[in-house]
Amino acid sequence: MRHWMICSLLLASTSLSAPARADHAYALWGKPLYPQGFSHFSYVNPQAPKGGELRLVSNLRYSTFDKYNPFTLKGSPPAYLSEMLFETLLTLSLDEKATGYGLLAEDVSVAPDGLSATFKLRKQARFHTGKPVQAQDVKHSFETLNSKYVAPAYQSLLIEVAGCDVLDDRTVRFRFKKPNRDLPLIVGAIPVFSREWGMEQGKPKPFDQVVMDTPIGSGPYKIGPVKFGKDITYVRDPLYWGNALPVRVGTANFERITVNIYKDNTARLEALKAGEFDLMRFNSAGDWARRLYGKRFDSGELKKGVFETQLPSGFQSYFLNVRRPMLQDQRVREALGLAMDYEWMNRQMFYGAYRRVRGLFGNTDCETRGEPSAAELALLEPFKSGLPEGTLGPMAEPPRTDGDSSLRVNLRRAQQLLREAGWTVKDGTLRNAQGQAMVLEYLDSSEGSVRVLSPWMRNLEKLGITLKLRVVDYALYQQRADKYDYDIISLNVPGTHNPGQEYADLFGSAAVDQEGASNYVGLKSPAVDAMIAAMASAKTQEQLLPACHALERIIVHGHYLIPQWYSTTHRMVYDDWRLARPVQTPAYSTGELWAIYTWWARQPPGPPAK
Repeated sequence: MRHWMICSLLLASTSLSAPARADHAYALWGKPLYPQGFSHFSYVNPQAPKGGELRLVSNLRYSTFDKYNPFTLKGSPPAYLSEMLFETLLTLSLDEKATGYGLLAEDVSVAPDGLSATFKLRKQARFHTGKPVQAQDVKHSFETLNSKYVAPAYQSLLIEVAGCDVLDDRTVRFRFKKPNRDLPLIVGAIPVFSREWGMEQGKPKPFDQVVMDTPIGSGPYKIGPVKFGKDITYVRDPLYWGNALPVRVGTANFERITVNIYKDNTARLEALKAGEFDLMRFNSAGDWARRLYGKRFDSGELKKGVFETQLPSGFQSYFLNVRRPMLQDQRVREALGLAMDYEWMNRQMFYGAYRRVRGLFGNTDCETRGEPSAAELALLEPFKSGLPEGTLGPMAEPPRTDGDSSLRVNLRRAQQLLREAGWTVKDGTLRNAQGQAMVLEYLDSSEGSVRVLSPWMRNLEKLGITLKLRVVDYALYQQRADKYDYDIISLNVPGTHNPGQEYADLFGSAAVDQEGASNYVGLKSPAVDAMIAAMASAKTQEQLLPACHALERIIVHGHYLIPQWYSTTHRMVYDDWRLARPVQTPAYSTGELWAIYTWWARQPPGPPAK
């Protein structure tokens, strides 16, 4: 959920077998696309004018914010605060699968034994206070983010980092417990903040008490005017230190970026049509197909943009909490999935806009198909007795209701599985041997989910299962999710071409009882832990892929997730009279953040020249 976005930047690393040498970038396999001394990324406009304002709508589920610290567990920060204010040692390009380039760091080197990575900070790097970014600040940020005061996702990511050493004012070295291809980029993606953030009368406050203190970062934007809890404006730092960096040329072009918060989707749509903001990304196929009309669309002022990407599909899914007794049987979980008619939903509700999620690693080399290879079997064999049924056979596919299959066939199969698991229908209700009815609760913070959930609910009723929708406000939803107090929730987990240690937070045993972590299904499996460890320690793609495939087989055959759907495009409405954008859409663009960093304001606003 919210902590998984922490991992979205941690997608690249390098082979650890090469000799240590300082370099401007890290490429996971092979050479960086951009050589030493490159002038700018190819997907930006290096002559983009600076100035103007970008008005956005919050992309977060909650309808207010109550803190400026985005790293602590409790509370809700404003949208985009981390991206606007905090910088990292390395930054990713958007037209490569897995390469990080120097941002705060001018160079980076990995020791020949793979047990450390050393970063040299740029002399010109400055915080918003004007003070230099020093190695002590990097060490302080690392230790703070690895502490008890911070969201557990960071601790899971950094678990294999043994420590951080300050070698001099501008040089910092991270030590690793063992060679791991992800670790240099994981530490390279740590947000860096000043040691002075949270100081009170010369002493640091406990980090969980750093709530409303203005963050001290080094990014191109600072916090400007705020209507607390309603909207926030980020203003461009006129003294931003990184304007001339190759990774920054042509980016951060807006003088101000204002993020407005609306109470519900209807209010957002009407505000867009009224011209209250300039850009909005759409995740609802129904809204995109039926509700975008009006004078500003007719005049061409508002445009609907469909931007193709090559991003991994991720795995938006219903997460089944196996901490609950009713969901601990694999057969029950499979039966629940058989009752979801995706093909009907995509045809009747989604206008054919989506594709079905198939596992964890769709649209990447890690995606699993067919029979397991010898390398996969070698990884899985030691755990054979504890694997979900079918793991060592052909890869499971999501149930279908088209072609030679149908919903009726799927429901009959579901009935058989439920009987085998000890559940029978009595007086129209599915009950176990103790007479307990199968009643499950789906937890959400949006009433709009009832439309998508209803077809599944009706099909479950045919099996005698009652699925109840429980809608709560976002604060309570987050609290219950952090405490794993739910039967079923829906999450959209971004994908990655280079999975590694971050999956320990989602599926690792160490996170299962850790409040605020992300093991939402409650999985505690030595086999899963071993596959994640093998992924993280792989030094070549030949070692990585079997581990990825083996993990995906376990999760899919265990039916811990009921896969939903994904899109291969970003659908965005934008004000074409106020905004301009580069010609090239990078293959791995990230929706709104691509617009935030690479688009610019038309000066003056008005219809573009024909």
